[in-house]
Amino acid sequence: MSQNFGSAEIILIAEAVAREKNIPKDAVIEALEEAIRVAARRKYGHESTIRAEIDRRTGEVKIFREMLVVADDYLPPVEEENEHGHDHDEKSARKQEVNVIRMSEAKHKKADAAEGDIISEQLPAIDLGRVAAQSAKQVIMYRVKEIERDKNYEEFKDRVGKIVSGVVEKVEHSGVLLKIGSAEAVIRNEFLIRDEKNRIKQGDRIRALVYEVNKESKGPQILLSRTHNEFLSELFAQEVPEIYDRIIEIKSIARDPGARAKVAVYTHDQSIDPVGSCVGMRGSRVQAVITELNGEKIDIIEWSNDPATTIVNALAPAEVSKVIIDEDNNRIEVVVPDEQLSIAIGRRGQNVRLASMLIGWDIDVLTEEAESKRRVEEFSAVTQKFMEALDVEEILAQLLASEGYNSIQSIADAAVSDIASVEGLDEAIAQELISRAKDYSLTHDDADINQSQAARVSVELNQAMLDIPNMTEELATKLHAAEINTIQDLADLSRDELLEKISAKNIDHKLIDSVIMAARDKVYFSDGK
Repeated sequence: MSQNFGSAEIILIAEAVAREKNIPKDAVIEALEEAIRVAARRKYGHESTIRAEIDRRTGEVKIFREMLVVADDYLPPVEEENEHGHDHDEKSARKQEVNVIRMSEAKHKKADAAEGDIISEQLPAIDLGRVAAQSAKQVIMYRVKEIERDKNYEEFKDRVGKIVSGVVEKVEHSGVLLKIGSAEAVIRNEFLIRDEKNRIKQGDRIRALVYEVNKESKGPQILLSRTHNEFLSELFAQEVPEIYDRIIEIKSIARDPGARAKVAVYTHDQSIDPVGSCVGMRGSRVQAVITELNGEKIDIIEWSNDPATTIVNALAPAEVSKVIIDEDNNRIEVVVPDEQLSIAIGRRGQNVRLASMLIGWDIDVLTEEAESKRRVEEFSAVTQKFMEALDVEEILAQLLASEGYNSIQSIADAAVSDIASVEGLDEAIAQELISRAKDYSLTHDDADINQSQAARVSVELNQAMLDIPNMTEELATKLHAAEINTIQDLADLSRDELLEKISAKNIDHKLIDSVIMAARDKVYFSDGK
């Protein structure tokens, strides 16, 4: 750096640095002004308030000392005693007055000066010595880097959710460092596609999604990902003009990065085939995305506002016989032919898992044989419960079950006319059934238990729990609902703790005690866990 400031060379330097770093020329000149200010304070005292100005056209440098106009009777603030208990010396007292000018003196410099004004006094130009010049150079370098960091942050914070391309600068233990222009970005290991790190080499150019940008003292922390769903979405937007133009909408994405993905697409334009548009002529569009994702298989399906239709599409190539929707529990049961079960579930459950992620519902897959058997078990469980709780004959219990009544509470809450409309029943019988159901609900906790669902849960119960002496299916179902699913869990509970967890008041305490003791015996005194 030249030791002489105040020439057209300053403007040339500023322009050169601005071009090299791709930052505004004014920002570089401001950095130069800061460097001159620091150098001037070395000469005129660090206590002085110094301002430097560079003419943007000629490069002329002016240095000013700025002073605050105060009243003639102004008294500087009194500092506390020093650590030795003595007042500050006269030098310290004078130091308090630096950068202020009393009104009477200020009038000589500026006739219309008023209290509170700032008066600028131009100082002689300075020649920088070797130390001052080096200091000024460091200030300029620091300020230029700071400007560059701010520029990078402002640029990338607006690119969150967009794809960027960068050159691999370094492959580290924790991830991959990319150079994107003058900025650096990181792809952590967990956001790289499976086995990708082993193939990436220094100098490779790769694309990734900007998912987070943080402003830090050393510069913006730019975090990238190749596993986020939005990365796949943006890749399709680049390859499929209809998605970019929002004619086709990506409704949902589910990914097992590097292995398989499902993409649900939709359009309001009935003249357009959304799936065909995304696949492209001879698969060219989707193949370009697959190549970018290192061979990740992609299933493109058509989205429907009807969850059943969407799930049928999502489970392809498996054929679906029936879809049963449980909106209360956000759950879907899918029935498939026996030979289609493995296809619907997929390798290691991948197909059904991705389908579940795609629609946001839990999915159970059953074969037709298993679903038929379960329906028989559910019907039998509801019938048996009605026979026991309402003291009715089997034929009447079956009639009620076949009409869709599946709990005692559902009968207690029914209108007389609804039950009387069941074939073979009249209002008198209906009134009596409702009365018995209401009496039962007043004294039993299980009146509102959906017997169909209870029977369904019993299929999922841990068989070891059912084998505990004195364990009933009703109690096992309540334990399952309370997430007490192992003998160890049961053995660790006291009677009161168990009753609180299953929210039951009318279960026989002797039954509870015997079941807990039997569980403890299995856990602590035998090998049968």
